[in-house]
Amino acid sequence: MIQLSVVIITFNEERNIERCIDSVKGVADEIVVLDSFSTDKTEDICKAKGVRFVQHKFEGHIEQKSKAISYAIYPYVLSLDADEALSEQLQSSILKVKQNWEYDGYYMNRLTNYCGQWIFHTGWYPDKKLRLWDSRKGKWAGINPHDKYEMNDKHAQTGFLKGDILHYSYYTIEEHFNKIDYFSNIAANALFSKGKKANLLKRFISPAAAFISDYFLKMGFRDGYYGYVISKSSAIAVYRKYKKLHQLYLSR
Repeated sequence: MIQLSVVIITFNEERNIERCIDSVKGVADEIVVLDSFSTDKTEDICKAKGVRFVQHKFEGHIEQKSKAISYAIYPYVLSLDADEALSEQLQSSILKVKQNWEYDGYYMNRLTNYCGQWIFHTGWYPDKKLRLWDSRKGKWAGINPHDKYEMNDKHAQTGFLKGDILHYSYYTIEEHFNKIDYFSNIAANALFSKGKKANLLKRFISPAAAFISDYFLKMGFRDGYYGYVISKSSAIAVYRKYKKLHQLYLSR
């Protein structure tokens, strides 16, 4: 049986981190929490749970998740965010994989809870994630804040696990809109650093296309009121990202 390190990054996650840790205790041979100097009770909760708690200045989502892997004792790693937890079915799937590791990495679906409601459409489900892997064969990539794990070898083999990562995203709509403002700043600056530009198509057509895709094509309407809110929020996020990117060029 392989030994598994679970790595989690945190910042002020006192309302979520205990649930996350409890959900992985049955599958983890070690749990590492990399914290970016929380000011709430995150550290106290983690130490009470007996996990290895280390701190490092936050330099970006990709950078922080990459750093977290460096603290893992074992090369086989499961990476979670503090607002995520494993469903019972996913816990069982991971235990089976530990006994018979066949692939370089494993995908799993993520199911999101939004303001107390599970969301099954709008592109939020199934939200397929590569979160369990041999860390010697991949790396964190993407454009902040949208990180993703990629296998180094194009011939790497991946499997799929039954069960869901349970994602407890936003507790209020206001919290969601505040996070959109925060993430759009990060995204605009990341695109700017790569020389990307925001033309009229991206600034005005892309937000409308995002809403149509999430609400109609991906059936967000089936999630009722919150399906509409999420679809609208996705459009606003796209608009703000490209508007801020455009402003960065204007202010040069």
